[in-house]
Amino acid sequence: MDDLYTMPGHLIRRAQQISTALFTEECAGFDLTSVQFAALTAIKANPDVDATRLSALIAFDRSTIGDVLERLEAKGWILRSASQGDRRVKLLRITPAGSKLLRDVLPAVKRVQERLLAPLAPEDRVTMIRLLTGLAELHNEVTPAPLRIAAQR
Repeated sequence: MDDLYTMPGHLIRRAQQISTALFTEECAGFDLTSVQFAALTAIKANPDVDATRLSALIAFDRSTIGDVLERLEAKGWILRSASQGDRRVKLLRITPAGSKLLRDVLPAVKRVQERLLAPLAPEDRVTMIRLLTGLAELHNEVTPAPLRIAAQR
């Protein structure tokens, strides 16, 4: 068992559990998940983005992003409208209520990040972010939903 507790994959899974638990605790009053937060943030920064591009921007599986978008639309936080160029493509835009939610929830989301790294010394926090960023970038292509930040229009 000692080997399990030092395996990077196991430790990353545990860190994800901790991050999710902190997000749930801090953001409990907002009826919002971390994936919904990421989607709203990306939609606000990229008005009229489509679901395929959104999934690439937040590294989320394209086949399940539709469920996330349905929930965001049902809550009144986004609007979906048909593209003029291709009526099958739905363009996404944040609503005023969605923008307000992002403003309101941001302090809680920042607390999640602070609490997640709080046990580490300040220099270790910087190292942790650098190492996680490098790991995510170097293994980006092995995931079913690789991150694609560069413009793809």
